[in-house]
Amino acid sequence: MEHIMLGDVSVTRVREYYGSVGMEPHAFFPESSREVWKDGVHWLAPHFLDSETNIVNSAVQTWLLRSEGKTILVDTGVGNHKERPYAPVWSHLQTNFLDNLARAGVRPEDVDIVINTHLHIDHVGWNTYLNGRQWVPTFPNATYLMPKDDFDFWNPENNHKPLLGRGNQNVFEDSVAPVHAAGQTLLWENSHRIDSGLRLDAAPGHTPGSSVLTLTSGTDRAVFVGDMLHSPVQILEPDANSCFCEDPAGARATRREVLGWAADNNALVIPAHLGGHGAVEIVRHGNTFDIKGWAPFTPYSEQA
Repeated sequence: MEHIMLGDVSVTRVREYYGSVGMEPHAFFPESSREVWKDGVHWLAPHFLDSETNIVNSAVQTWLLRSEGKTILVDTGVGNHKERPYAPVWSHLQTNFLDNLARAGVRPEDVDIVINTHLHIDHVGWNTYLNGRQWVPTFPNATYLMPKDDFDFWNPENNHKPLLGRGNQNVFEDSVAPVHAAGQTLLWENSHRIDSGLRLDAAPGHTPGSSVLTLTSGTDRAVFVGDMLHSPVQILEPDANSCFCEDPAGARATRREVLGWAADNNALVIPAHLGGHGAVEIVRHGNTFDIKGWAPFTPYSEQA
């Protein structure tokens, strides 16, 4: 099952990649406790951790929404043919992402809105595709919603020095700038209302322009949190950042705020990279959180 309804909004998970990210837990999440991984191996494996190699498993996926007559994509993964000299796991991929999108009933020209929750390497890749020797927008009729703070931060002309170093090299040039040059971007700040049930809000920390998408429809609530969470371990230990967070203190504060809202509003938390069931409901215990239940998506490891 790759499709659920949240009120009147259709939510479909579209896979690009699932498997190893080549990092052990304490390389990926240096602030997490060793106990949480050791004690949780029975439920973290196999969807979030390879217990034999002690390597984190992760998904790269796009969330396809159909809301008020619009077809919307939340994050666009890594992309094919991209030169990624400092991220070899993502370099020159050849995935069947567009075929998977077609199986969900969507052609590139059908997409009305593309949301990039932030502008990291694995969230903007399918913004463009290689047409001959030129990068061109994959979704020719779409408006691409990008946080202005991230657009400015990752623009090489501004000479920022990111924590990620060269890890995002070429990304702006091949996956962001061509869309902007085509006149298809909307650079938003603070918040942006998409329709009556979908709203983007700034959620800085992981990157300066990181954002979350809140869904409210009928009695259902959900929040698409991008890279605010990479692993469910960060629900149990919300102060444990990934090693990729530009502003560690800001990332912790944002994570606690969004998780608190989700727990208080019985909202489904939908990160960009969770394998397994892909999304999770949480419960608050004072200043801590726990997992209440999983979404009904079929784990990738259980699919034919």
